[in-house]
Amino acid sequence: MPNKINLFSYLISCLFVLSLGSANNAAYANEENQATEHHSKKFNAGKLILEHVSDEHGWHIVTIGQGTEHEKHIVLPLPIIIYSRTKGVQVFSSSKFVNHETHQNQSYDGYELKEQKIISEDQSEVFYDLSITKNVFALFISLLLMLWVFISVANTYKKNPGKAPKGLQSFVEPLVIFIRDEVAKPSIGPKYKIYLPILLTIFFFIFFNNLLGLIPILPGGANVTGNIAVTLVLALTVFAITLFSSKKDFWIHIINTPGVPWWLKFPIPLMPIVELLGLISKPVVLCLRLFANITAGHIIVLAFFSLIFIFGEINAGIGFGVSIVSVAFSIFMNFLELLVAFLQAYVFTLLASLYFGSALEEHHHEEAQH
Repeated sequence: MPNKINLFSYLISCLFVLSLGSANNAAYANEENQATEHHSKKFNAGKLILEHVSDEHGWHIVTIGQGTEHEKHIVLPLPIIIYSRTKGVQVFSSSKFVNHETHQNQSYDGYELKEQKIISEDQSEVFYDLSITKNVFALFISLLLMLWVFISVANTYKKNPGKAPKGLQSFVEPLVIFIRDEVAKPSIGPKYKIYLPILLTIFFFIFFNNLLGLIPILPGGANVTGNIAVTLVLALTVFAITLFSSKKDFWIHIINTPGVPWWLKFPIPLMPIVELLGLISKPVVLCLRLFANITAGHIIVLAFFSLIFIFGEINAGIGFGVSIVSVAFSIFMNFLELLVAFLQAYVFTLLASLYFGSALEEHHHEEAQH
């Protein structure tokens, strides 16, 4: 389990940053590119899907009067944090980028929001966007959820030692035992306890965010584990731990692979090159596997919903008929996504444990001989 003190400090800092940017605004009407495009505009399925799976600087809650002249998007504003050498640190709400009288996008303090990207009006200015986006805010929500779950479970164990699990314990304990006995022990060996905390953290982080991503309304709906930046950080973390844990024999197997003819190693080191490429490909596989599977699941569900509006524009009767099939398939896919949420967390954790075990494999053989 993650360290309580470190997680608590992260939580306090996150809540402090959020309070700076959004204390004065609970929600605002955001009508990006909607003032001149109303009911006459055709349904754009691609735009809908991309807006859902991509990150943004506000959290869309509900649309009022969709398809009419009075269409409004109620959005929870998130803090914009910009650092530049000339202006220093600037913190303000993302609602500042919307004119509430004309409902048009506007610039604020020399910056403008275009297609969810902050652009400086001064082209020569170098700045860093450190804003709290939808995915970052969703990470804080999952952090709060994990803190509540694991601290509650830990306190219950302290108060009732040796008793049968109940409540949240009944949900968490089987998963912890499963990762320990079926993933960590067989893959890593005797030293599995060293790596068990990070494996459990990775598993529950991915699992919780996968489940939250299936909830269509706040606090769910964010595509955290379908964001390649998040999966890349997870993969690089596993890769760094693998390299840090690697023994001498691990590198000998890469540079001078046993059982391979010498002419594949000298004068052109073909096998070492292949082994190094295989080593580098490991974090790439981890990153892309999780990113692609989670994103694909969201796209499929949204595609089924989009069929209703696409055929509805052709004929209302056809749209109604298609809606029955689309809703049925969407419900089926959502139940399937519940299974995928667990499987992707399990596969990522299993591959991470295999990488850790490969770094210690020869060391385990030496212990067995002794």
